Amino acid sequence: MKKRVTLTFPKRTVHMPVTYRLAKDFNVAANIIRAQVAPNQIGTLVVELLGDIDEIDAAIEWMRSQDINVSLLGREILIDEDSCVDCGLCTGVCPTQALTLDPVTFKLNFTRSRCIVCEQCIPTCPVQAISTNL
Repeated sequence: MKKRVTLTFPKRTVHMPVTYRLAKDFNVAANIIRAQVAPNQIGTLVVELLGDIDEIDAAIEWMRSQDINVSLLGREILIDEDSCVDCGLCTGVCPTQALTLDPVTFKLNFTRSRCIVCEQCIPTCPVQAISTNL
């Protein structure tokens, strides 16, 4: 099971080794997609949690008990096919190759199941054809 969540840490818990605790105590792998963490500031992590559904739920409950705000993400990348000019610039920044150009037609292909919603493609698009649903 996979769940994508945003973790927001209060200043006092930003030093906590959360990903270590998730792996050790709950057998949940945490794939960090985006991190904004600095000492003595509110920290934010976008994380994909992988593991048994019950273990993930227990891990989320534990994080909330540690005053870590956990928000489930339902965001996804949207591509406006009418605006897209199939330039391929987004394919160069996509870390999972969810965005590719068809080698025959040179049309943009989007494989949603590979997308981790890192949003690196959004500022790269020269015609602003890429956005998120939230």
